Amino acid sequence: MAAKKRTRKKKSTKSKAPTQKEIQIQLTENFVKMQKVMANLSIKFDTLSENLTKLLQLFEISAKSFVQKQEEQPDEAKLLNKIDTLLDQNSTIAHGLTLVEEKIRHKLEQENPTSEMDPIHSDAELHGIYPHHMGKPRPGNYPRF
Repeated sequence: MAAKKRTRKKKSTKSKAPTQKEIQIQLTENFVKMQKVMANLSIKFDTLSENLTKLLQLFEISAKSFVQKQEEQPDEAKLLNKIDTLLDQNSTIAHGLTLVEEKIRHKLEQENPTSEMDPIHSDAELHGIYPHHMGKPRPGNYPRF
């Protein structure tokens, strides 16, 4: 049996043009909606302005507090100067110790130039500079200059 083809009737796509009254009503509705949006925007700008004012006041208060704390704590600068002095002294002492160690190493090499050293043991261990209970010094523990 052959299938029947149905044909649909096309509706006319012609739409009727809005009347003058419909246009005025639509324009009035759009104008009212736009006024509501503008009113909401104005309220939001006012809120934003108030929040910015509060934020600026907070920054002002924190800046004043920071200045007061700086004036109340001049001892921190003295403490920092003392720490810097201690660091300089520490650097000088560490440099002096490395020079002493180099001098001792050089002296030990001059006393025993022909002896074959065990590559596993250092000069300091062989000559008893580092006691066994202290262990070998680690290379990373020396100060850097």
